[in-house]
This record gives sequence, C-alpha cells and structure tokens, in this order.
Amino acid sequence: RNQMESKKLAVLTTCGSMEEAERVARHLLTRRVAACVNIVPGVRSLYWWKDELEEAQEFLLIAKTRPDRLAELEAELKAVHSYTTPEVIALPVEQGSAEYLAWLDRELDARRD
Repeated sequence: RNQMESKKLAVLTTCGSMEEAERVARHLLTRRVAACVNIVPGVRSLYWWKDELEEAQEFLLIAKTRPDRLAELEAELKAVHSYTTPEVIALPVEQGSAEYLAWLDRELDARRD
C-alpha cells in the first residue's frame, strides 16, 4: 500500500573521474533536471570504441528524473560532459514509495536557477 506506480526514470551515465562525476551531478541538480544523482565509484567498463576494445575505470551516475524532463537532462548532460558520446540510458522505475516519489516531483518542479 505504500508503493505506487511511478512514471519516473533512473538515467545511467558514466564519467572518467570523480571530479567530472561530481561536476556533472551538481550541474544536473542545479538545472533541476534531476532530483537526485548517485555516484558509484569503481566501475570497470569494457566497450567498443572506434573499432577497438577499450577498458576504463569509471564512475557511474544514476540520475532520478521524469520522462518529461529526459530530453532536457540529456541536453544538459551533453553540454557539460567530456565524452564525445556520453552514455544516456533511461530505465523506468516501475514502483516506489509514495513519499519518495512525491519528494522527487517536488524537487523537479522547484524553481530553477
């Protein structure tokens, strides 16, 4: 009973340093396109880039937002990210606590700087 349908997103991206991860997270929060951004250090990424198999130590960012703010979040992310093609993967949040989801909405709807 304390869970409700969400219509929220968890957006994944990665950064190459903690400094950049914090800068990107603060930018998304200041622009109010995310209500919360988790930074997860110690992510080991293996991926294809320009026909080469690459490996990197990265920092995973998990930004919580809504579908109506996703395009703006992506634009803001690309404006400040150092990667040529930053990861932007939005996963639906199927359910969550009513209190948390209400808080998320309040923060996303708050005045922007």
